[in-house]
Amino acid sequence: MKAPIAHAEQLSVAQVAALIDHTLLKPVATPGDIKQLCQEARQHAFATVCVNSSYVPLARQELAGSGVGVCTVVGFPLGVCATHAKVAEATWAVAQGAQEVDMVVHLGLAKAGDWKGVAADIAGVRRSIGKALLKVIIEICYLSDEEKVQACRAAARAEADFVKTSTGFAIAGATVADVALMRQTVGKKLGVKAAGGVSSWQEAIAMIQAGATRLGTSRGVQILAGRPGGAPAQKPGKGSY
Repeated sequence: MKAPIAHAEQLSVAQVAALIDHTLLKPVATPGDIKQLCQEARQHAFATVCVNSSYVPLARQELAGSGVGVCTVVGFPLGVCATHAKVAEATWAVAQGAQEVDMVVHLGLAKAGDWKGVAADIAGVRRSIGKALLKVIIEICYLSDEEKVQACRAAARAEADFVKTSTGFAIAGATVADVALMRQTVGKKLGVKAAGGVSSWQEAIAMIQAGATRLGTSRGVQILAGRPGGAPAQKPGKGSY
């Protein structure tokens, strides 16, 4: 889903769940933690689980037949590795069963204003993953508003499917204002993923109202439990951010 969602305040629990990438990217996450993540994703019918690339085969196995997708991250969390390294990781992950790839933009090139270089880096990954969905993490906390706009435009030129706010491992995560700016920039052409710090039903709805069509969070279960009239919110599990 790429176009903005109207009347987000009227979304059901199931509709919000279907927008969530249930995420566990902490370096100390164990295979057991990934299995639990997948079990929760099955139970709540989340869009995907988002895991580090080494765990893609395990997630694919755990989610077989569930309808929940497997998403992985590439060049994570810094984004400044060589394009061929991103391509190699992305190619391997897709071959192992990843259906979606969230790559980190080359932040050094972005800060230098080398938008051709930024787009070329993204395009290299785009070409390597076939029909898999590509989301580009622009790490908004390090960019000016003009740089955020230019990063979104570079992602669009490189034929990415989504732009994404944050890794969740930098100094700040998603904000409503930045989601709105990204949506204004990409229009209906690309999806917008809000990630990093989205932890309540109210925050999730605010991000969707601002233009997010996907939410990246380790607190998906907590978000759904905190809906108005719902059960008390659960504490986030191990590896949350």
